[in-house]
Amino acid sequence: MPEYKNIDNTTVEGRRTAERLLTLKFELDKVIPAKTVDPTLLLATWNLREFGGTKSGGREDEPLLYIAEIMSRFDIIAVQEVRDNLDALDQLMGNLGSWWKYLVSDVTLGEQGNNERHAYIYDTRKISFGGMAGELVPEMKKEGGVLKSDFAFSRTPYVAGFKAGWFKFTLCTQHFYYGEDKADDPQRLQEAKAIVQLLKKRMKARDAWANNTILLGDFNIFSTNDETFKAIEMEMFEIPAKLKGTYTNAIQDKPFDQIAFLARDVQAQLGLARAGTFPFFDHVYRDADWQTYQPQATLNKYKQWRTFKMSDHLPLWVELFVDFGDAYLEKKMKTPAG
Repeated sequence: MPEYKNIDNTTVEGRRTAERLLTLKFELDKVIPAKTVDPTLLLATWNLREFGGTKSGGREDEPLLYIAEIMSRFDIIAVQEVRDNLDALDQLMGNLGSWWKYLVSDVTLGEQGNNERHAYIYDTRKISFGGMAGELVPEMKKEGGVLKSDFAFSRTPYVAGFKAGWFKFTLCTQHFYYGEDKADDPQRLQEAKAIVQLLKKRMKARDAWANNTILLGDFNIFSTNDETFKAIEMEMFEIPAKLKGTYTNAIQDKPFDQIAFLARDVQAQLGLARAGTFPFFDHVYRDADWQTYQPQATLNKYKQWRTFKMSDHLPLWVELFVDFGDAYLEKKMKTPAG
C-alpha cells in the first residue's frame, strides 16, 4: 500500500482525505484484481492531465494521495502528459513508497509538444527495468545526398524494456496528436500508421529486445470505427476484446486510451484478459462535493477544475498471464536427448 505520511488528521481536509482513501481502497478491491508474485501482471495506462502544471493550482497533497492509491494497484503504469516540472511526480513517488521507480522521457519541444514527457512508473517488487529505453523517431531518407524526414511525431513516443519473471516485454507509450475536435484528424491518423509500422519493424529485427511489444497511451480515438483505430489493428496489433469500445475519458463517452499487443504468444498472455477502467470521480471529487471544494463556482466549472486535480482521463488496465515456466519445462521434457 502507499505511504500516508502527508495526511494531517488535525484538519478537516486531512480527515476528509483519510475517509476518501478508505472508500477508494474498498472500491478498488472490488474492481482491480489482486497483485500476484508470479502468474500475472497488471498493466495500466493513464493520462494525468497536465501533471506538473499549475492550472487550477496544480496538485496538492490530497489528489496526489488519491492518485497514488489508484496506481498502487498496478505493477506498471504508462503515464502521459507529465510536464517539464517533475515536482508533482517526485511527490507522487514519495507517496507510493521507496520500492517504486520511474523512467521519464525528456520534454518534446515546440507548440505541438506542449513541453510534455512520457513516463513509466513501476513496482520494483515485480518489475525490473531491462536497460533499454529511448524515443521512437521516423526513419531518415537520403535526398540529394542529405538525410531528411518529412514527418515528425507531435510528441515523441517513449519505448522501454522491462522484465516480470519469465516475461520480457517492450512498452511504447504515446500521446497522439489531438488537432481538431473530430475523428481521424489527418496528422493523428498518420501518427497511428507510423508508430505501428516502426514498432512492427523493430520487433522483426534480429536485435529486437523482446518478442512482446505493447503499445499503450492516449490515442485520442473517438470511436472503434475510426480509421485511426483500424490502422492499429491492420498492423496485427491486438486489442483485448474487453477493452474494445471502453470509454476512458472522464465523462465516459469516448475510447480515447488504448492498449494494443504485438506478440507471438498474445493469446496465451490475454487468456485471462480481465480489464477495464476505474471511474474515480464516483468516489473522490464527486459531483456531490461541489460546494465543499468550489462553493463560488458553477457545477460545470467545478467539474472542469477537478480534472486538474485528478485527470480528464480514467486509468485503463489489463491483467496479463506472464508465468510461462510450466510451458518451458514441458517443452524441455518433450525435447529428444542428443
